[in-house]
Amino acid sequence: MKHFLSHIAVFAIAVLSLSALSGCSTTSRLADDEVLYTGVNHITYNAPEGEEVISSVEDQVFSTINVKPNNSLYSPYIRHPFPIGLWVYNHWDNTATKGFKHWIYEKLVAEPVLVSDVRPELRVEMINSTLENNGYFGSRATYELEFDKDNAKKARINYTINLTTPRALGRVMLIGGDSPVEQFIDSLARRSSYLRVGSRYCTDSLDVLRINITNRLRNRGYYFFRPEYIEYLADSIMIPDSVVVKMKLADNIPPAAKVKYYIGNVEAVVKDFHGQGTPDTIVTRRARIIKYMPLKLKDNLIPSCLTLRKGRTFSVRTIEQTQDNLSRMGVFSSVTINTTPIDSIKSDSIDVKIECVLDMPLEAKFEIQAASKSNSYIGPAAVFGLTHKNIFGGGEQLTSQINGSYEWMTGSGRGSRLNSYEVGLDFTLAFPRLIAPRFIDRSRRYINWTKVNLSADLLNRPSYFKMVQLSTGFVWEWHTNRHSSSSFTPFKLSYTKLLSHTLAFDSIISQNKAVENSFSDQFIPMMTYTYTYDRALNRRNSINFTFTVSEAGNIFSGIWALAGQHGGVGSKELFGTPFSQFVKAQAQLIYTRKIMTGHSIVTRAFIGAEHAYGNSSEVPYAEQFYIGGANSVRAFAVRSIGPGSYHSDGTANGYYDQTGTFKLELNAEYRFPILGFLYGAVFLDMGNVWLMQEDELRPGAKLTAKNFLDDIAVGTGLGVRFDMDVLVLRADLGIGIHAPYETGKGGYYNMTSFKDSLAFHLAIGYPF
Repeated sequence: MKHFLSHIAVFAIAVLSLSALSGCSTTSRLADDEVLYTGVNHITYNAPEGEEVISSVEDQVFSTINVKPNNSLYSPYIRHPFPIGLWVYNHWDNTATKGFKHWIYEKLVAEPVLVSDVRPELRVEMINSTLENNGYFGSRATYELEFDKDNAKKARINYTINLTTPRALGRVMLIGGDSPVEQFIDSLARRSSYLRVGSRYCTDSLDVLRINITNRLRNRGYYFFRPEYIEYLADSIMIPDSVVVKMKLADNIPPAAKVKYYIGNVEAVVKDFHGQGTPDTIVTRRARIIKYMPLKLKDNLIPSCLTLRKGRTFSVRTIEQTQDNLSRMGVFSSVTINTTPIDSIKSDSIDVKIECVLDMPLEAKFEIQAASKSNSYIGPAAVFGLTHKNIFGGGEQLTSQINGSYEWMTGSGRGSRLNSYEVGLDFTLAFPRLIAPRFIDRSRRYINWTKVNLSADLLNRPSYFKMVQLSTGFVWEWHTNRHSSSSFTPFKLSYTKLLSHTLAFDSIISQNKAVENSFSDQFIPMMTYTYTYDRALNRRNSINFTFTVSEAGNIFSGIWALAGQHGGVGSKELFGTPFSQFVKAQAQLIYTRKIMTGHSIVTRAFIGAEHAYGNSSEVPYAEQFYIGGANSVRAFAVRSIGPGSYHSDGTANGYYDQTGTFKLELNAEYRFPILGFLYGAVFLDMGNVWLMQEDELRPGAKLTAKNFLDDIAVGTGLGVRFDMDVLVLRADLGIGIHAPYETGKGGYYNMTSFKDSLAFHLAIGYPF
């Protein structure tokens, strides 16, 4: 123990000593001809009058000079004032080769980044090459060192770039051959904007065109064609101030690259995860299947995933789609597709061999969340699920999941009367095909699913009530293309019932008829449609849009009306219990902007509204909107704000009536790397829920234009994420900025104290 404490003492002394060295030299060990590189001071662009520097060219130039100095802050321009690594390098004479001292030295030391390491003269040549590749012929870049006024052994670099007017394409000369390959290339080139006369000459654009043409050719049977088989010849003299570009096929193009191929024999070999068994061959119309028995796999599973057909034009897209279909089935640990090598081709057919290895059938998952709010609400939540990924041998997935949460209010004198828990059990059976009418437009290139669900949920609020919700239904999920997917629930029936309730709870809800109606025993027959659009717009930008619309009770209400039953609220019943009738719509848009490697800004906008009518006066409590928590406005606990400016008086009933029928939420999060798997985040959250109708017992709850901005809760905060690809552990500290209710403090920042504005959340996965 003493030995351990002595190590800690050494470490503490080392840290304090390094802090004291803030005024010490970080160049004392440099040789006479060495200069410490301290970053880029500025880049100056001198362009002809009326010319603007193209942003993509600026990005390429920046990537060329982006050499980070010691203690940089993710940029060659900015450094933090604590060069610990350099202090250790210059002032810590480490003679130990092992032990705790040596370990600290190795963790803290940083080799100095020298100007000679940066090689600015080489970077200037690289900039000149970049400019020429973008049409800036004759442009020149230079550099100069700006030495530190107090230390001549430190220098920043200034780059100056003198630009000419970028040249445009004055003439384009296509291949002009007679072969099908040459004619197809010319037809694509004619339609391309990259080779349009008058467009700026850019080698990157020409490379993109070459890749696009190659992809089109490889999807048309020319499997062995490669981008390097297309060459460009550029002439900047033939037409003054312009560039003439001629396309040609490379001299070394192999004959096989000009041949159009067709799909030959298709063979699929399937083994279990042990890799053993006796081969059993099955011949189908789509492929020859070899299964190593014993194997639990239906004969039609592999053929149903194949987009390959013998005799059809060979297409790389069909190969990729087949592999994607097999992988998405979720039953294989690996899927490998091999084709006939080029040196073994003896005809215009290419044989395809698919090798699949079955994964272990059972998969478990475990998730946990925890939250702590400075207003004394704390509580964990956990989910445990078990999935059989191939229960009937056809890729069917049976998932059983149990989830639970517990929440209590801490503090003296509160006791346990506010402690509550929720337990749920869910069973889902998913079939990897759409068991639905054929008029539903679906793409056969993707796996579509039919899911049947059965669930039960118990919500217990001691001293107040115990409520159960049972539900069953089935869902169709399908893709119309690679960016768009849909989910349709033609039937879902839920039943909510208060198993027990106390006099205290009766007293609370009797004061508010709207809240009482939302808790009434009722059936909820629902139909729901969800549309999702998910697309990467380019390398830096992506969007995800989801729209959901639901209705409840309309079909049953229509049936009752046809039967001649008319009446007021609650008059129509199902199995002796009234059923709910309402409509609900919500939309969410997530936009992600990648700034640089590992850095991104993610924003989310959510809006939703619902309305009860006909057989219901209120939307059921379980279907109403709420806000706050680990995935919402993180500076506030779940259901602790809203609706509108309404706020409970601190008694238990506040939890039940802080829901609404209109919701708006806006989030922004900047994510950045820290070290290895560790990432950081800075976020800003805002939003609230409101009522669409006036409620006298909840003043300020109705949505109005007059108080809309003041009603929006605002919070910021910091977070860390352990992102290990397959698992993301998240910790967020939310800081309240504006509460939508009266707190006793004036001004926009109206939190009662900084301590009371804090909320800490632990969760798995990103919030959005």
